Amino acid sequence: MLFPAPQLLSSPPRVVVTGAGIVTALGIGWDTNAEGFRQGRVALGPVTIFDVSRQRVKIAGEIALPEKLPVSHLSQRRLGRLDRATRLLLLAAQEAWDQSGWSPSHNLPVVLGTTSGGMSLGEAYYRQALQTPHVHRRQAARVIEYQAQRQTLDLADAFGFSGSITIIANACASGANAIGHAWELLRRGHAGRVLTGGYDALSQMVFAGFDSLQALSPTQCRPFDSRRDGLAIGEGAAVLTLETLAHAERRKVAILGEIVGYGAVTDGHHLTQPHPQGDAAFASMTAAARVANVSPEQIDYVNAHGTGTPLNDSAEAAAISRWAGERAATLPVSSTKSSIGHLLGAAGAVETVVCLMALRQQWLPPTSTLQTPDPACTFPIVQKPTAAKLEYALTNSFGFGGANATLILRRWS
Repeated sequence: MLFPAPQLLSSPPRVVVTGAGIVTALGIGWDTNAEGFRQGRVALGPVTIFDVSRQRVKIAGEIALPEKLPVSHLSQRRLGRLDRATRLLLLAAQEAWDQSGWSPSHNLPVVLGTTSGGMSLGEAYYRQALQTPHVHRRQAARVIEYQAQRQTLDLADAFGFSGSITIIANACASGANAIGHAWELLRRGHAGRVLTGGYDALSQMVFAGFDSLQALSPTQCRPFDSRRDGLAIGEGAAVLTLETLAHAERRKVAILGEIVGYGAVTDGHHLTQPHPQGDAAFASMTAAARVANVSPEQIDYVNAHGTGTPLNDSAEAAAISRWAGERAATLPVSSTKSSIGHLLGAAGAVETVVCLMALRQQWLPPTSTLQTPDPACTFPIVQKPTAAKLEYALTNSFGFGGANATLILRRWS
């Protein structure tokens, strides 16, 4: 079958956000998370959902999930099969869906980012296969639900819609890439609205993997600190309802903000290490600013990828300083991973919602764990709750394999 070439519009439509749902270790929902991020509250604590007794590090950004999910079209039997990641996704989607006032349809595209998907189901399958190899109860269901598209199908069935499904698994840039891809679908005229975001749940395999690499901090996650010693892992989900401005205006719906720029660049320097000077990060920010038609002088806040690892933070600091030029001296920067940990495939989506919060409510989220800023940071790092006048915010997301993504958002007044 031949598919038509993508339609390149001479005047691409503006893309706005009409709903945003968020679930992190800070809590469930916009209000709880906004207050936590504004205050710089640290929500990291002991891991309880799996055994970490043999690990170096024993804390993470674990979420206290409610016993019941919101009412949906899913049967009780289907609900009983849902894994932790899907539950996070449904909670975030419910808030975004309710905010947007959307109704179900048969042509609603979904673009989601994740790195581990239903990993916990794969772990359960493996444990049972080892411990009781002749017992097959629930194993078939685990195989089916383990596939990443199943979680999105559960989401679609819960809300009663259908449409194309795109899953982006591009390491820690997945959530930002998903939102960027959804934004491009709308700009190219392929849809009037798209449901997008990112999600990832804590799993023993991923946690143990990062711990064995000694990438987790044995003390405290301190992005951009001169004595930083690693990241913290968290879990969460963020879902956004994106639509063209014309589509939103026809519905007379409230608008939370506008996405104006997206850049994505691959760094071929090393599988797990960024280029020391942050070349790809610089190119990603440059590309996003060019599409948005803004200069560094117009950016009022940068939500950095800021993992707290020695190599990432120094490379990103170099990239931000190089990209911002003279503006770097007064450009506020922070990493909200100090509060909730690194959410992997959900990180870019959650941090996009954090930027929406900052733009709507006019404050800067602090990196409250920072003690001694790295001298490589030529920019001011936000360390305490700060009110500010914001028009544009930029958020970075970088991942293993050289994935670099940047989104730029604008305040809606």
